[in-house]
Amino acid sequence: MKNLFRYSFLMLAISAMLFTGCKDDGDDGTPAINPAEVLMDHLVDIDMDLNHVIKNSAGQKFVMGPPSDGVITGKHIIDIRSAEKFGASHIQGAVNVDFKNILTEAANATDPILVVCYTGQTACYATSLLRLYGYHDAQALKWGMSSWSGTTDSWTPQIDDLADGHNNWSYGSEPERKVYDLPTFTSTATTGADILKERVEYVISQGFKTAGAGDVLATPTNYFINNYFNTTDYGAFGHIDGAKRLLPLLIDPIEPADASMTNLDPSKDIVTYCYTGQTSAVISAYLNVIGYDAYSLTFGMNKLFNSNSNWTTNQWGGDSNSKDFSFCTDSH
Repeated sequence: MKNLFRYSFLMLAISAMLFTGCKDDGDDGTPAINPAEVLMDHLVDIDMDLNHVIKNSAGQKFVMGPPSDGVITGKHIIDIRSAEKFGASHIQGAVNVDFKNILTEAANATDPILVVCYTGQTACYATSLLRLYGYHDAQALKWGMSSWSGTTDSWTPQIDDLADGHNNWSYGSEPERKVYDLPTFTSTATTGADILKERVEYVISQGFKTAGAGDVLATPTNYFINNYFNTTDYGAFGHIDGAKRLLPLLIDPIEPADASMTNLDPSKDIVTYCYTGQTSAVISAYLNVIGYDAYSLTFGMNKLFNSNSNWTTNQWGGDSNSKDFSFCTDSH
């Protein structure tokens, strides 16, 4: 699988050659095909490795902040909150759609899609899936409706310092990376393009998969945890005990030091956390599509250690707060 094998899969491939048996072959004696491997090859071929979902080929990130004047133009706005919350307050021009129907609504879009939720996290999960489905310029509203107005703020009640003084909070060095087999799943499709379509639709049907910060912090050994921070912040903020630091994380690593998907343990629940739960939502959606059982740690470091002195950006209640923009209060 291109550089994936060159960098991290060579020993596994050799082992497979040495111990191949009939159970691994098709009826005609040919090696069994893993749809996950076919899908990952396809994603590399179409330039949709994880880094190009986080930031597309035009350099556009998966999120956009609210405009300074509170007026959004040139976007097809999909609000995936409840009908009740939507009716009480929403952005001008938005349409209310259940998360599981985002692909149906996306087909109606003639402008780039902007997904809106309560906190930005579910919208980021949806945006990742939309980009994989072909809507490469889809974005999420950063911080969700919490960024729009204090009256729709769902973020402030969620910030916390669960990690401060906790026995499972560490300032130790990064654990050594290990190499694992690729995940496996079954598929009715055989081509990379069709497997991708089928997997995105399946992941959407399963809803947003999350993990609570308190649960992961209490029993970190129950999970494979990836702290999606740079090296400096991994040490300065501290991290959940045993958390890996796989950034960048790619199917086809660009540099030898980059992490590969084969550094993820497919036998474990994969929990990714970042500063806000928004980047980790994008990553978790992607990992679920390619076959991992992946969860985004909700509210990220803002839930774990909001009062930490190392924040420079993305701290809710610090540099990031609600605006005071107007909104519509009808059902249209």
